[in-house]
Amino acid sequence: MHIDELPTPALWADLDVLESNIAEMARRLPGNRLRPHVKAHKTTALAALQYEIGHQGFTCATPREVLGMAEAGLGDDLLLANETVDVQRLSAMAASNARVTVAVDSQATIDAATKAGIKECVIDIRVGFRCGCEVEEAEALAELARNSKISVRGVMGYEGHAMGVVDLERRRELVETAMARLCEAHDAVGGELITGGGTGTHAINTWVNEIQAGSYVLMDTAYNEQTDQPFRQGLFLQSTVVSVAEKFAVCDAGLKSQGMDHGNPSWVGGEVLFCSDEHTNVIPEKPLEVGDRVSFVPAHIDPTMAKHQSLHIVRNEQVIDRWDIDLRHW
Repeated sequence: MHIDELPTPALWADLDVLESNIAEMARRLPGNRLRPHVKAHKTTALAALQYEIGHQGFTCATPREVLGMAEAGLGDDLLLANETVDVQRLSAMAASNARVTVAVDSQATIDAATKAGIKECVIDIRVGFRCGCEVEEAEALAELARNSKISVRGVMGYEGHAMGVVDLERRRELVETAMARLCEAHDAVGGELITGGGTGTHAINTWVNEIQAGSYVLMDTAYNEQTDQPFRQGLFLQSTVVSVAEKFAVCDAGLKSQGMDHGNPSWVGGEVLFCSDEHTNVIPEKPLEVGDRVSFVPAHIDPTMAKHQSLHIVRNEQVIDRWDIDLRHW
């Protein structure tokens, strides 16, 4: 069917763009230089494309993502890059048919992993404003993990505060400062992995030996202002005009169908005024009629994907497939 025949609101991806973005990142960071983060798309069918092009280790944000990737046969090397002390979920991951590594940053997280039978970890270092231990705590935590029969594969640090910075030199400065902490911790901890980074820093973070980028596949609008980004926007939210006033129109895709933490969606046909629960109000450049279709560009793909059960795959405006967004929830 044509995208204008989809019941709305409907999430769709441009397959040409998706394939181009995957190929470009594989060219830049081949094989295990990239550990794609599945939290961005939460879709095993999409992860399979990344696997086929050579990225066979993945980063996960939730136990559900770990277990879903394992169930899909994509569990060669899965890193849960967030801390958890949920022994039941940790035990399920340990019992899966996957190689599972978890991030730890405290005795409590190590104790939970030990109790659950987790065999491998990385020491998470606070290099910004998220989880992690201090550099001076890393060596003792690594020793505690090893004494608990957990192999320490190395260190992890996510410079999220630098990811969306537009100015390239400022972004580089922030990354260098953050990675100095991570490398200092690695000197104390050891192990083969120095893992971190993301789409916004994939080309400038030369300190880590694997990059955890995820958004590059479909892209956030926040990255559009970074002139060094080679990736294109590939995710869209199809909506129907349901009401027309003299100066604005109302569409049926509201904040319940898209992530709003990065602001309003974009639209090439005019100005987006605001989003309410089930509607988005727009000022069109050309008159709209009830029943017309509008394709919005969500500002933040991660939470947008989590709000939908399926992703429609489109080439030349024709829907050619539908993928389950099967890694949602926790």
